[in-house]
Amino acid sequence: MIETAQDTAAHRGNTWLASADLRPTRQRVTLATLLVGDGQNRHVTAESLFDAASRHGEKVSLATVYNTLRAFCDAGLMREITVDGSKSYFDTNITDHPHFYWEDDHKLTDAAADQLEISKLPDIPEGAEIASVDVVIRLRRT
Repeated sequence: MIETAQDTAAHRGNTWLASADLRPTRQRVTLATLLVGDGQNRHVTAESLFDAASRHGEKVSLATVYNTLRAFCDAGLMREITVDGSKSYFDTNITDHPHFYWEDDHKLTDAAADQLEISKLPDIPEGAEIASVDVVIRLRRT
């Protein structure tokens, strides 16, 4: 039996869901395959993932995309990166790393983590701990 690229992509999506013990519903498998099926990390918005699903002929509502992305984040499969307090991007690369936000075309891309140095953080309030530090470097083309 010859495995096609589509079979490989679906297998990656199913494996990704299984790694977080998420039930492989049709919508989850569809979206997981679009997110990780080619083996590449990506940054998506709910709207861009909805558009990608539509282009592939998949029937899924925008509300389902939002709920599924939230479930993926809650399961530790993705990270949500908020830009401007209102625009959320979802990153399949869950390692700690900074991002570039391209203001001109509203894209989020990875920045090199090994080139970032944070030498001091402010004192945190008593009874709290740092959960994470998100670094988003805003860029404008010249």
